[in-house]
Amino acid sequence: MISLIITLVIYIIVFGLLYWLIDYLLGVFPLPDPIGRIIRAAVVILMVVALIGVLLEATGTSTGLPRLRWQ
Repeated sequence: MISLIITLVIYIIVFGLLYWLIDYLLGVFPLPDPIGRIIRAAVVILMVVALIGVLLEATGTSTGLPRLRWQ
């Protein structure tokens, strides 16, 4: 249980930093309006799918998605 919480915290921190970096870069180097929104939406969708995969693996349900192992 504690390893699941640690894993989720690590994933949330890494995904938060990645989203912040992409959002910052899109602010510094602006792209045309629809492309910037599409990139932001795609990043959020990928992060949510990865977090759902981690939670499903914690319940014992295999998703078939690769997951980083810290051991």
